[in-house]
Amino acid sequence: MKIAAFTLVVPDYDKAIDFYVSVLGFALLEDTKLSDTKRWVRVAPPGAETAILLAEPKNDAERATIGNQTGGRVGFFLNVDDFEGAYALYLKSGVRFLESPRSETYGKVVVFQDPFGNKWDLIEPARD
Repeated sequence: MKIAAFTLVVPDYDKAIDFYVSVLGFALLEDTKLSDTKRWVRVAPPGAETAILLAEPKNDAERATIGNQTGGRVGFFLNVDDFEGAYALYLKSGVRFLESPRSETYGKVVVFQDPFGNKWDLIEPARD
């Protein structure tokens, strides 16, 4: 059993694709038009088994969740093998970091925010 995908509500498919693919370096796995207003858009980091399904809101209740889908907490965790390299690349690409990088028992970490308000941890796990 595995988690195949999870939904992230975003205000605009193309802006989300641009950020996750062009800035973070994710792969665009699928972009299928389902109707005049709905697409099936999946992105994921290279080699990941779980994808993010990007979804535009269909009503005001869904629109209100954009950027606050986890109640203001960090809700997404991106593990990398080269923290300094990823941090420098993302900083140069204009990613908004909410703090300075720090070392924790579980590894190097820094919180960043996507353009839609979602908080992410960029983590290089500690090596045993």
